[in-house]
Amino acid sequence: MHPMVKPALRRGWRDLNTVQFGMTPAHALTLGPVDTATGSFLELLNGTRGTALLREEGRRMDLPDGHVDRLVERLSRAGLLDDSRGGGEDADALRRNKDVLDRLRPDLASLSLTTSEPGDALRSLAARRALRVQVRGAGRVGAVLAPLLSGAGVGEVDVLDGGRVEPWDVAPGGHPAEAVGDRRDEAARRAVRRAAPDRPPRRGPTAPPEDGGPGHSLVILAPRDDVAVHAPDPSAAEPFLASGTPHLYAGVVEGTGVVGPLVLPGETGCAGCLHADRTDRDPAWPRLVAQWRSGRQRQVRPCDLTLATTVAGLAAAHALAFLDGRTPSSAGARWEAALPGLHWRARPVTAHPDCPCGAAAKGNREHTAEEGARRETMAEQWPSAEVRHRAGAERSAGTWRAHV
Repeated sequence: MHPMVKPALRRGWRDLNTVQFGMTPAHALTLGPVDTATGSFLELLNGTRGTALLREEGRRMDLPDGHVDRLVERLSRAGLLDDSRGGGEDADALRRNKDVLDRLRPDLASLSLTTSEPGDALRSLAARRALRVQVRGAGRVGAVLAPLLSGAGVGEVDVLDGGRVEPWDVAPGGHPAEAVGDRRDEAARRAVRRAAPDRPPRRGPTAPPEDGGPGHSLVILAPRDDVAVHAPDPSAAEPFLASGTPHLYAGVVEGTGVVGPLVLPGETGCAGCLHADRTDRDPAWPRLVAQWRSGRQRQVRPCDLTLATTVAGLAAAHALAFLDGRTPSSAGARWEAALPGLHWRARPVTAHPDCPCGAAAKGNREHTAEEGARRETMAEQWPSAEVRHRAGAERSAGTWRAHV
């Protein structure tokens, strides 16, 4: 191990004996008491020295025997250390590809904030290269969202849509003006290839488009149809539920941005649950949806450029959190914000007992008093810095980690 204090966290001295790592409440931690010699030794934790050499440096600085090991262990338990040579074989391969790694260094630094074990940040970044994501929809949201995922290191991002690029599809980061008239899916795939750090090989023009299935880590539904955003059709998600494919909804409807729900089949509420719940609360809901779907379509639907870009960015962030093994807040919820106030709020999408997806039955089995007691016991046994990381890893390392 070649320990280094995570460079993503700014460091400052709160007083003569207390160091603060990080600025924001979400990630800041304090370490104390720290004497002058130990404070100087922290500068040596920069990833250029192995533990043996660090022990020698500690002896030269007259630090007590075992002090270096205890300090490294303490920093590691607090999630403040990384390993400049850790992460496994895939991480080593990424290190050797310096041009690609340089493109992804901001993403690597961000991952270091949300991982605890040394080497996990680069391991997670390298793991993205083996993932396959499909984006369904290449309008102002989908055509921006797909390149974002590709640029963040996701190895294969495919886009499905019909028709050709219209002038109102053009958006910074999505379809360029010169793509007007081209097939939407092909234009979006070009944007994906341009965004990729290492330009994945281009799929042959005669290859059939792949349907979202077990081979995909995630499918993102970003329809251009605003009715499909507001009232997602449960039948459209049946193949994903049958194959156990996680899927995330995102889009813009009448000046309202929507991200979620992230559906983990059999685990969290789906489009069918959403429809059933709305019908329970409003008996007229099915009648309205039928009229919206069959009524005369506007040529150009309201989709504010900045709101669409915001939705694309937020959806990409939720997707990456899931792909990296976490459970984002869109699992079982829809995040919505409407112009002009843009106050984001979460609307729960609870598993409905009448929905055939089975999520309600599973939830009833798992949320027991025994499970709650077990988690409380675990929380009491772990230091607070470790609880946040391990609890998040526990939630996402089971069934759905296999899809990633």
